[in-house]
Amino acid sequence: MLIIGLDWEESEYMVRGLVMSFFPHQEFGVDLTPADELSAEQKRERLQVEHNRVTYYNAEGKEYSADYVRPSEAGGKAESADLEPDEASEAPQMTKKIPIEDCRALERAVFEVLGRATHISLPWGILTGVRPTKLPMAMLRDGMEDAAIRERLETEFRISPEKAATATDIARRELKLLNEIDYKNGYSLYIGIPFCPTICLYCSFSAYPLAAWKTRVDDYLDALEREMIAAGEMFKDRILQAVYIGGGTPTSLTPEQLTRLCAMVHKYFDFSHVREFTIEAGRPDSIDRDKLYAIREGGADRISVNPQSMQQRTLDLIGRRHQVEQVVDTFHLAREMGFDNINMDIILGLPGETEADVADTLQKIAALKPDNLTVHSLAIKRAARLNIFWEQFAHMEMKNSDATMRLAYQTAAQMGMNPYYLYRQKNMAGNFENVGFATPGKEGLYNILIMEEVQSIVALGAGASTKAVFANGHIERCENVKEVGGYIDRIDEMIGRKRKLFLQEM
Repeated sequence: MLIIGLDWEESEYMVRGLVMSFFPHQEFGVDLTPADELSAEQKRERLQVEHNRVTYYNAEGKEYSADYVRPSEAGGKAESADLEPDEASEAPQMTKKIPIEDCRALERAVFEVLGRATHISLPWGILTGVRPTKLPMAMLRDGMEDAAIRERLETEFRISPEKAATATDIARRELKLLNEIDYKNGYSLYIGIPFCPTICLYCSFSAYPLAAWKTRVDDYLDALEREMIAAGEMFKDRILQAVYIGGGTPTSLTPEQLTRLCAMVHKYFDFSHVREFTIEAGRPDSIDRDKLYAIREGGADRISVNPQSMQQRTLDLIGRRHQVEQVVDTFHLAREMGFDNINMDIILGLPGETEADVADTLQKIAALKPDNLTVHSLAIKRAARLNIFWEQFAHMEMKNSDATMRLAYQTAAQMGMNPYYLYRQKNMAGNFENVGFATPGKEGLYNILIMEEVQSIVALGAGASTKAVFANGHIERCENVKEVGGYIDRIDEMIGRKRKLFLQEM
């Protein structure tokens, strides 16, 4: 266990995020004992944060130190930051206001010390949050030029030149797309279908095996319809701009259930200003001609066919239960049926995959010529079976790399795609990112809206998280219960939560 020693207790959240990036899968403890009261043995495997000094003692007792200055104590900036964790954080909630420049000075010192000790260079520097493009987006809105933005990201946040350029490029592309719509007066709609044919090894979403819930899917749709009626009424005077049906696996539903679902959405929401309607078809083993027909007739103009990998042994290991050939056949079927905006997802860093495996997967996807490619870097969350049964897979390498990320960027460019949105998660393989690529004009608007948090997202269904973005920029959330039976039985409570949240906004 690695101990984080603190004399500045409020710094735990900042320090923990960086430590987790340098030491994935490591267990941590926190101790407030001053360093001068510790024996040499007690200092082993310890990161000590003192008033103006950070020291890391490795397992052999070797020291790596860096001094830092708190700008607020040296006449510098004293702008405050509310250190509340983002959605991906496992740190306890904190409400104490701390000068933001003090936070960054400490984070840079921790970054320097652990970088020297581990010989690891984190491409995203001191950033541990899920939305790194928010920084360059704010700078663009302040009128900064791209070169100045990149320089600030590199020096102040220790982001690599490559990632600084990517974040700035994506932020500018996002800003252009956002400026084309009235996102401040609009809203987006998310509908969750929490059923899957099987549960993947890495999955931590609110998803349930269809076999166990097959007899209650219609009950779930009944509850979902009640929530739609209420949400449609609450937002009847607002402009709906993007609709996203995700999961789980929406195509776990039968063709008849998919038809009903699409009909309900159109019945209770005004589609006259909707710019994008996505249904995440997802797993090839859940897609057939009848379901694609129901989706197309239901008005969806963007779908996903998600292989995650084109290596059969990987698919078998992670529980995808489909054949590589099914991916190809399903994709061609969707094209044949008229879908001209198809996304494909892959994950880098899956158990046992090599750079050659990733190159082969990318070549096979490039041959299909999808309109979008979403590249995920494996993030193992606590609820995933891959984490719960970690010892079974500890012998397998699960690490993304600069080389595989570059392969993904290069392949997307060869397909005529640009990166258009980006986000990160805790415990990500290689400390990289999830990034969406698209051919011009096929960017996923919903993805940008949810990442940049500039618009309210009304989320319906089990485990769905609604986000209210108020006129002053303040953001509040309310969650639906995750368990399907609980959602069905407590649907009136879910509706009440939304009424209470949006009563403040309207």
